[in-house]
Amino acid sequence: MESMALHLETAYERLYRWTQAECRLLTGDSLEVSPLLCQAMSALQDRPVLFRYSLDEYGTARRTAVVRGFIDALTRGGASGTPRPIEMHSHDPLRYVGDMLAWLHQATASEKEYLQAVLKMVPDDCVEEPMTEVLGHITEGVCRPFKVRVEHVLVAEPGPVILYKLANLLNFYHHTIGSILQGSASLLATTEDMHQLSKKLFMNSLNCHSSKLMEKVELPPADLGPTAALTQTMALLREILSSYDSSVVPLDARRTDFTEVLSCVVDPLLQMCAMSASQLNPADMATYMVNCLYMMKTTLSLFEFTDQRLEMVSAQVDAHLDTLVNEQASFTLSHVGLAHMYSVVQQHQPREGPLSAVHGLDRNSIKTAMKHFDAFLASPDDLVLPQCKFLLSATLRDVVDKRSMDVIRQVYGQLYNAVTDSANKYEDPKEIMQRTPQQIRQLLS
Repeated sequence: MESMALHLETAYERLYRWTQAECRLLTGDSLEVSPLLCQAMSALQDRPVLFRYSLDEYGTARRTAVVRGFIDALTRGGASGTPRPIEMHSHDPLRYVGDMLAWLHQATASEKEYLQAVLKMVPDDCVEEPMTEVLGHITEGVCRPFKVRVEHVLVAEPGPVILYKLANLLNFYHHTIGSILQGSASLLATTEDMHQLSKKLFMNSLNCHSSKLMEKVELPPADLGPTAALTQTMALLREILSSYDSSVVPLDARRTDFTEVLSCVVDPLLQMCAMSASQLNPADMATYMVNCLYMMKTTLSLFEFTDQRLEMVSAQVDAHLDTLVNEQASFTLSHVGLAHMYSVVQQHQPREGPLSAVHGLDRNSIKTAMKHFDAFLASPDDLVLPQCKFLLSATLRDVVDKRSMDVIRQVYGQLYNAVTDSANKYEDPKEIMQRTPQQIRQLLS
């Protein structure tokens, strides 16, 4: 029995030496796994230490092959010049990093297939853990050359859009390669580190852009439209959010990313617009702010996770529209002579006597104002505020027009009620104000 045990151990030792020698030869770009090696691996599983040593030898050989293949792909390209060396595209950050990641993904998938072929005769329950460790070891060698090149791209400050696209690209391949490499593989840690670095540099770049907006605030243009800085920043935001790849990113992560980007861009833009408009008169300020907010709203409405910002911007649009409606109504009422009359009627107390005795509200003054009001009814567009014509949105122009007409109808109705009130002692009041509020409502609808 002792002799048999000795022969058996000698056989295992010789099998291990042969397997070790075979594994050391597996340094080519592609592998053809011999059936004998598969049988040897299957036999060695009865000796866990020798089995593990053999896997380590295999991993070391393949690690060398993968590193050499990566460096060749970077500097030499394919055997016949196709594909071209990856570093030929180092001037194009997205293609450069994308090609490296694509190569690493393909190499990782191939190495897993090779290792599965080597261990195909080993039961699955004995393979999973060592396979994870060996694959991690094989791909660990490319981490440093990959990391150095990506860092070189990132610190060159390619701009916020490129940085954001690189962050998404790295995140995509981190998840994609993660479906092949399980556990805490160094390559996964490296891609995640580069993703976080690119995201950090992106946020720094975006913060820098936003800070510059506040350093030199542009004055509103003559047409009260958005400034060049606002237009450029919204185009930048549109490009950033459009480039977002949501295919592999969890919902909560996407929401967090969008919230960070919007906070970094929208809040400074709102401050910039408010500072830019601070010296304008109420009508100019309202028009300018509505135009700026309208541009923000139309851009934000194209993307998900912007509901909270859209609600805030919409509330500000409504507030400035209220100002513009009041300015338009006041402009019209002042030109037809009803603004002062309406103010007096609002403040008048019955104990002060009838309105017909108040200066400026006598019969002749009201009839004169009604002539001007009739002229307005014949051509309402003649008394449109110049600022309203500058509104970018035809819908918002219609809103201002409709709501200002509502205000004018209400003012006319109150004046009509005051004149037709017998307590105010107007002689033949319906001859003074010949149109009823209902008729005015139809004419101004």
